[in-house]
Amino acid sequence: MISGVLAALSCLAVPPSAAYLTYINWRTLALLFCMMAIVAGASGAGAFQWISRKITEGVTDQRKLSRALMLLCFVLAMFITNDVTLVTIVPLTMLLMREAGERTLIRTLVQETIAANLGSMVTPFGNPQNLYLSSFYEIHTGRFLQLMLPYALLALGLLLLQSFLIPKGPLPAGKDEPELENRSVRTGSWILYGVLFAGAVLAVLRILNIWCVLAAVLVALLICDRSALRKVNYSLLLTFVFFFILIGNLGSMPEVRSAILSMLQGHELQVAVLASQVVSNVPAAILLSGFTPEGELLVVGTNLGGLGTLIASMASIITFQLYTGRKRAQTARYFGEFTLWNCLDLAALLLLAWLLQLV
Repeated sequence: MISGVLAALSCLAVPPSAAYLTYINWRTLALLFCMMAIVAGASGAGAFQWISRKITEGVTDQRKLSRALMLLCFVLAMFITNDVTLVTIVPLTMLLMREAGERTLIRTLVQETIAANLGSMVTPFGNPQNLYLSSFYEIHTGRFLQLMLPYALLALGLLLLQSFLIPKGPLPAGKDEPELENRSVRTGSWILYGVLFAGAVLAVLRILNIWCVLAAVLVALLICDRSALRKVNYSLLLTFVFFFILIGNLGSMPEVRSAILSMLQGHELQVAVLASQVVSNVPAAILLSGFTPEGELLVVGTNLGGLGTLIASMASIITFQLYTGRKRAQTARYFGEFTLWNCLDLAALLLLAWLLQLV
């Protein structure tokens, strides 16, 4: 992976030492692991699939169904992250709208992806960069919500307006696929993961000690659901470690540090948005955090920066891959619709940032 190569190259300039251990934000890694393990377990227990089915049950109008799925993505992403939301909702969408026109399906999937990316920006645990930045800069939850609420409200308004582009044609009734219809609902597991999730949120709020929560999650999953531990995205955790090392080493090089500080000073939000377009918003958040005290600007910049290019948010790649695996996939049309609406929504949100005097 690129982050590993960059970290290795930086080690040539700054030889490994005990100081490397101080580069790593262990609290962020622990929080991220807990959230991923809990969400993986809850998803395996059928919790999110059941919620999705109940919300869309009985809806036969294409526009209403599309809007319901989009709003579901927006809300779920606040709590279970944007990537998990899309992994859950996109297959359901392609099933329920399998007889709809391809353009209607594409617009629905694009709006769901935007909704997941924008919904996840609302909470400190909605996506990995929020979890990291809120911990690194010690931004308390109340301030985080206050910071992101204006953008969330505008985003929701934009999504609702864009939902009118979906035609109101009827959805033909059809038999659901067995894997979605017969997924088991294990109430005991729901309770377990509900308690663990509450504990993780309290750790984010710094009410509970993260190491106690980590121990509880590990013990509970080792006893009750070891499969959840196998589903954790360990490559993401490793990416964080590599970037921590890279940032620490770059910060130890006076010339490099001076150049980055000069570029960032007074332009934190813009640089965060632009960097996200190239390397995606999670690496951008980790990289830039080592060179500026303006954590709130990075939070806004990396969250808004999740819109734009296909790689601006890695969650967007999930929808793209799932859609292009479809037999009738129109990849060029999807890419065009995705880029158009992402850029328009990004422009609107950047205008709001300017009005709020952040740019």
